[in-house]
Formats: sequence, C-alpha cells, structure tokens
Amino acid sequence: MVDFRERVIDRSFALAFLVATGSLVALAALPLDAERQAILSWSCVALLLPVRLWPRRGWGRLLFLAITVFVVLRYLSWRTYATLQFHDPTSYLAAVLLYAAEWHGVLLLLLSGFVNVHPIVRRAAPLPAREVDYPTVDVLITTYDEDPELVRITLVAATAIDYPEDRLRVYLLDDGASEARLQGPDSTRARAARERQAVLRHWCELHGAYYLNRPDNRGAKSGNLNAALARTSGDLVLILDADHVPARAILRQTVGFFVSDERLFLVQTPHFFLNPDPIEKNLGLGAKMPPENAMFYGAIHPGLDFWQSSFFCGSAALLRREALNEVGGFAGDSITEDAETAMLLHSKGWRSLYWGQPLVAGLQPDTFTSFIIQRMRWAQGMMQIFRLHNPLWLSGLKPWQRLAYLSNMLFWLFPLARVVYLLAPLCFLVFDLRIYDATPTEIGAYALPYLLASKLEAHYLFGRWRWPFVSDIYETMQSLFSLPAVLRALKNPRSPRFQVTPKLERLEEDFISPLAKPFYGLTALLLAGGAWGSVRLWDESDAEKAMLLLIGLLWLAINLAVVLAALGALLERRQRRRSQRVKVDLTAEWRGTAVNIPLRLTDVSLGGAQGVCPLEAFHLPQSLEGDLCLRQPFGPCAFRTRIVNWRRHRGHYVLGLAFIASSPQEYRQRVLLVYGDSRRWALLFRKRHGYSGFIGATARLLAAGFFHAVRHFLWLSVHRLRRGARGAVDGPGAKVLAWSSRKNNETDKLAA
Repeated sequence: MVDFRERVIDRSFALAFLVATGSLVALAALPLDAERQAILSWSCVALLLPVRLWPRRGWGRLLFLAITVFVVLRYLSWRTYATLQFHDPTSYLAAVLLYAAEWHGVLLLLLSGFVNVHPIVRRAAPLPAREVDYPTVDVLITTYDEDPELVRITLVAATAIDYPEDRLRVYLLDDGASEARLQGPDSTRARAARERQAVLRHWCELHGAYYLNRPDNRGAKSGNLNAALARTSGDLVLILDADHVPARAILRQTVGFFVSDERLFLVQTPHFFLNPDPIEKNLGLGAKMPPENAMFYGAIHPGLDFWQSSFFCGSAALLRREALNEVGGFAGDSITEDAETAMLLHSKGWRSLYWGQPLVAGLQPDTFTSFIIQRMRWAQGMMQIFRLHNPLWLSGLKPWQRLAYLSNMLFWLFPLARVVYLLAPLCFLVFDLRIYDATPTEIGAYALPYLLASKLEAHYLFGRWRWPFVSDIYETMQSLFSLPAVLRALKNPRSPRFQVTPKLERLEEDFISPLAKPFYGLTALLLAGGAWGSVRLWDESDAEKAMLLLIGLLWLAINLAVVLAALGALLERRQRRRSQRVKVDLTAEWRGTAVNIPLRLTDVSLGGAQGVCPLEAFHLPQSLEGDLCLRQPFGPCAFRTRIVNWRRHRGHYVLGLAFIASSPQEYRQRVLLVYGDSRRWALLFRKRHGYSGFIGATARLLAAGFFHAVRHFLWLSVHRLRRGARGAVDGPGAKVLAWSSRKNNETDKLAA
C-alpha cells in the first residue's frame, strides 16, 4: 500500500492549504465599515456560485472552501468584538448562550471543511495468487435479544461467504444466553433464554457455524467480543451485528488490503439499510431522498480516510487480531467501543481505511423511540470518549487525526446548540432580551452572507448525500431527549450503560409516538411567540426595531416549520411486514402442472416474490403450487412456491408467489437470492444519491413535513372523536377519518 505521506494531496497542495488558512485568519480581522463589508461579503458569496460548478476536487474544491472560510471568519470576528454588549444580566446571559451555540456551528463548519478537503475513492486490492496464502478469518456475529429468525438470516449468509472453507470460521456470540441468564433467579426469563439458546445452537450446527456464550454480560458488546477473541484464532475478524447480513463478496473485496499493508488494522465498509428509518418512513420520503446516514458513509468517511482517521463503526468491518491484541482487545471504557478502539489503535501507529462499497444489508429502528435509544447511545458514547480519551491530548495521534476525531465528537454536542436556537427568537420577541446587538444593516453585511455561505458549503460538500434542512429536522427531534443524556455523560462519563436498539418491530396500526408530547408544547410556545411578536411588529413605529422584529419572526417561522415536520414524523405508520422486500430484475420461469409461465421478477423477500408476465403467456394452472426456477449470480436454483394472488396491470399479469418449502439448503438459497449479491446494494446505494436542487429539495421536504403534521393533528382529532362520540358515525368525524385514511393509503403507495 502506498504510504499515507506520499498520497496526502501533493506537498504543494498541502502547503497551499496551510498558507491559505493562515492568510484568511489574518485578513478576517481587518476592520471595515458596514458598507464596505457588505460589498466584500456579498462579492464572496457571488463568487461561490460559479466556483461550485467547477470540478469538485483539487484546487477548485480548495478555492471554494477558502472563500467560505473567509466569509465565516469575517462574521465570527465581527460577532465577537461588536455584538456582545452588556445591557442587563438576563440579556447578557441569553446573548452568551447564543454566541456559544454559534461557536459550535462555526467549529463544525470549519472542521467539516478540513475533513472533506480531499475525500478519496480507493481501488480494490488483490488477494494472493494461492488460497493457502489467504489470511484466516473469524466471523463474529454478536447477538443479545434479537429475534432468532433475524439472527438466522445473518448466520446463514455468513456461512455462505465466498472464501476458502479452510480459511473461514463463523461464530455466533450469544449474550442473550449467558450462564448468568440461564441460571438466573427469574424462572420465566431463564426458561426463555434456554429455549432461545437451543434454537440458535441447533441452527449453528445445521449451517456449519460455532455457538459461543459466556459466564455473564459484563462489558456488553465489547465484553462479548473480547470473550470470543480469547476462544478464536483467525488472523482477521469480521464483525457483524445480528441484523447486518453480509454479501458473499465481503471478504473478497476487503481481505486484500490487509495482505498489502502489514500495519493496517481496519477496513470499514458502509452500513447499508433495507428499510427507511422512522423519520423517513413517517414523512413518506424513504424512496425519494438520500437516507440520513448517507452523508456519513458517502462523504464524511472518505474524507476521514484521506486523513488516516477512518474509524470502526461497530459492524461491517474487518480488523486485524494482532492489532487488537496490542491494545487488549476491544475498548470498554465507553458504550461506543468501536470508535474508542479505533482511536486507541490509531494512537499506536496502526492504519485504517474505508472501502465505500456496501457489503452488508441491515435494518434500521422501526419506531422513533427505538431510533432515540440508538442515537442517545451514540451521543453518550462520544461524550465518554471525549472525556476519557480526549483526542487533543491522547499521546500518539497525528495532528490531523486529532482534528478528525474532534470533529466527530463535537458534532454530538448539537443538542445544546439546537435548544438554544429554538428558544433564542422567543427570548427576543416575547421578553425583548438583547440577545444579538446589531443593526439590520450589520446583519445584512455580516450575518446573512455567513448563513448563505455556510448553506452553500453544506450543499457543495454533501448535496449529493443530504437534502437541505434534513439535519435541522433530525437534530431538533433528537435534541429534546439527547440533551439530558449528553449532559449526564459529560458530568459523569462512567455512568451511561449499553442499550441494545430494538429491531424488526411490528406496528399493527398507526399511532402517535409516546415521545410526541414535548413537541406539542414547543409548537404551542412557538405559535404564541409568533403571535406576540406579530402584535409587537404591528405596534412598532421605529423602522429599525420593526426590521429586527421581522428578522426574529422569520427565524421563528423557520423553527416552527422544522417542529411541524418533526410532528409529522411522530405519527408512526403501521408496519406489518417482517420480511423486507428487495427490488430486483431477474428472469425466471414458474413451472407447474403442464404449465410454464415466463416471469420477470421485480422484488423478492425471504417469504416470497413478485413477478410479471405477458398477458398471452399467463394460464392459471390447475394446481397453484409449482417451482420458481431462475439463475442467480451464484448459479441456477429452484424454489417451491404457491401462487397467492394475480392481477392484470398495464398489459401484463402480476403474480404474487409465496415460498412453501423450508429445507436448510433451500433456505440458504433464499438468503443468497435476497442478500447475496453486493452489486444490488451498490446499485440501490447509488440510486438514492444525486445532487438535488437546493430550493426544490427544501420545498419538497417542508411540504412533506407540513402535510404529515396536518395528518398528525387530524389523527388526534379523529382518535378523540372515536373515543368520545362513537355514535356519530355519519358526522364530521367520519368525513375527517375517511380523508385521513385515503391520504394514508396514498402515502403508503408512494412509499412502496
């Protein structure tokens, strides 16, 4: 592998980056009056528009980031020296809190520009010519209380990985059946653990894997992995969560990197998900906009890789055992053992890389409650690492690695900033606090160019991976719950405990998330503040003060739009399907009694498939059972199926097929059919990513948020009508219910 120092851009580019940064800091402090500053800042913003059309690599990228940094630093300098005036203690406290929140945003903007200055795209590394020279690999699948059927899918796919059999072993690490749980005082819980253990042990024996448990659950996931490391011996370990199903090619595409670099400890691959997260699903945007994690795996991680700071993300990663042994296994000081382990290994001089091809298919949380459990764990874990292993002081890290890790940790302080941004306009409009001591002219010369430049930079760096204002919705929804957790972790970094994220939940009907109540209060507060601010604006005779009130109302309106979108996402939509459908385009044939039907399969799942055939080729067989025959990338296969439905649609017949046989070999073939081909994940991964117009994407997002917020309140009113006036079937409530139900069905079709 080429040494990092030989590919760090070239030396002239790196030197230019440092010189430009130092020059911008010096120029940003030069004093100018408001008129000249307006000309300068708006000229810079105007210059960003043509520069963003240049190729987004090399010098063009550096120029765009340099202009943005200059505008940001000019704003920060003015904000620091001109706007923090003391008027009264309450106003000053509110002003300082807002200033601190802005500092958080500026630091993240500067660090994100640094991290993403030159994202890299890697080429594959070849495997040795002889299989006997391949490193041995242990696949470690961690499980705690996940559905056994979910675990079985991952287990079977892992045993089908394309790698020499004598160089590969698969282990199921069952922390749900530790000896402490099996022999625990709760007889019901102990019996459930024994039954689960029997099922998982049987499947391991059936599919050629090894079953491992341990005496207790000490150390949660990191303890489980470390216990397995002591009982296994492979050169490399592939870490998989219970719901992360690997493609057959996962080792063929990753092992070669370790062969070519003896100091490589990690190859991380993206976490690709088959299902939308609850916010995407509830807003009906799952098939339209890039998923929320796309920015991290599509843009940020390639940037981290350039700075030799790609870190372990808990699953879908291959690690070197020798490196893990050097630091005593997986770290356990925090509940995010993945990032902590990677940082410690980076400090020891080990290298990592990111391979951007999706090679696992996982599941996201199905409800907002589960989503918050997951994100609170990530936030608390990063705060623990920040307190216990601060990258600024950790011995052995390179300067660029310190900044890269700092960027990831500072991000999780967003709950503090978000809450301040939500309340700040209310402080001004309702209580007339002097939180931002500036004239409208100064705001137009400094603040507005800064806001526009920062949005343009975000769209420039991440426009392919995230729509505008998506982060505002996600962060606002998390902030109200993550803020106490973040503060607790900062105060006592030893206090958080690991919590497993629930997956594969069945939602029989629509319902309001139990976490929605704070958002009702926040909506009422913003509406009341807007009404009061409007009254003040109506009565205000001073033009300058009226303009400031108008700016405050605009700020509040943006907050209200975000909160309404959050409420729209908090109406949880039903989800009865347990097996995820995957879009395919495969040629097949259904063979029944004296009838052969040519099909083009359009989607498959572990439970069945859907296919279309020409009108003239469809003949309903006497027996609805037959064999579905096709050739998948791994060879020909046949599945025993039953036709469960059929219908005419646009010049062809659509057939729904259900699998009816369940031998171990056929189940394995089903898993390979649905999950085995990584090219399918790569295609789906790319399909949902592409540059979207700033205005168009914003309009679609806010329109979806408003529409689903209306649905949310309609659902509430209908629910109350159902409970309080069940006799008035033909009244207004029935009409509202019918309208809401019709719109719900339309949204379901769009999401499908």
